[in-house]
Amino acid sequence: MNGSGVVRGWSVLGCVRLVEGGEMVLRPPVEPMLAQAAEAIPPVRPRTTAVAYEQKFDGHRMLVFTPDSPGGKVLLQTRRGSLIQDAFPDLVAAAERLPHGLVLDGEVVVWDVEEGRLSFEGLQRRPTARARTAPALAARMPAHYVAFDLLQQDGVELLTLPQGERRRRLEVLFAARALTAPWALCPMTTDVAKAREWLETWTDVSGVEGLVVKSMTGRYLPGSRGWTKVRRRDTTEAIIGAITGTRARPQLLVLGRHDTTGRLRTVGRTVTLRPDQARHVAEHLTPAGRRPLRRLEPPQRPRRGGGAPRPGGGDQRRPLRRPRRRVPPPRAVHPAAPGYGCR
Repeated sequence: MNGSGVVRGWSVLGCVRLVEGGEMVLRPPVEPMLAQAAEAIPPVRPRTTAVAYEQKFDGHRMLVFTPDSPGGKVLLQTRRGSLIQDAFPDLVAAAERLPHGLVLDGEVVVWDVEEGRLSFEGLQRRPTARARTAPALAARMPAHYVAFDLLQQDGVELLTLPQGERRRRLEVLFAARALTAPWALCPMTTDVAKAREWLETWTDVSGVEGLVVKSMTGRYLPGSRGWTKVRRRDTTEAIIGAITGTRARPQLLVLGRHDTTGRLRTVGRTVTLRPDQARHVAEHLTPAGRRPLRRLEPPQRPRRGGGAPRPGGGDQRRPLRRPRRRVPPPRAVHPAAPGYGCR
């Protein structure tokens, strides 16, 4: 307890503060609840609790903290606990109009105004932007927040409430405040047939990659993989062009496909193979044939004072340095106005 009578501590909830009345107020960093991967939608068992199916977006996890009182700062936290509100001035400005003492859980996605679609490349650039360049980048690639959980409301944490009640309060918040872009309410259904339709059709839409399955009676358990995520998987054929490890025990496969000219092009790689997968693949591996190898020599530069480089000398192992050509920086221009609105 500090001099102001406030107790601070770490627990599975992350950083919490105990205020008068014994209520806990969430403070970053808070560990978000996670999901374990599954190959298919779990079967619906009779006489079990209701299950919610939410669309899974290809975004970055983000928690939004609004201040407890006027004059406080909006905080944006990543899944790993970093604070990145300086990189998202557009979301901060929008969050300042939300009620005080609010904590939202969801995913941030980025809309490319020029391309007219969600941009994962833009999403990777936004969190690393500096405060000076973030506004211009936000104008070209505005962020949108897809909210799927409400962890705190009016300064009171809701982690022990069931998922169904937290979802109801989140829907009331969106309706009462008439929230629009950059805020979006994550689509949810309790109909498994509708969920299967989403998995087959909506995953064709750029930015939607699958489903998250949640128990409607479950509590929010920070750091626990109490949810289930199902990603759509499309099957295709590829050629094993290379491996790491040995032929008898391959560790990773480099895959390729022939282009229109018949040339083999790399299309991706696998994750590290499990022992049973490695044994199965090893039974079907055949060498592509031996070709003479050409040794690549490092570039050489003359020794100081002239003369050829010494064999095995230090100068022989150094790469050739090329002078840089300095290009004047471009003149600053006014960015286009932000194009908000989910499309």
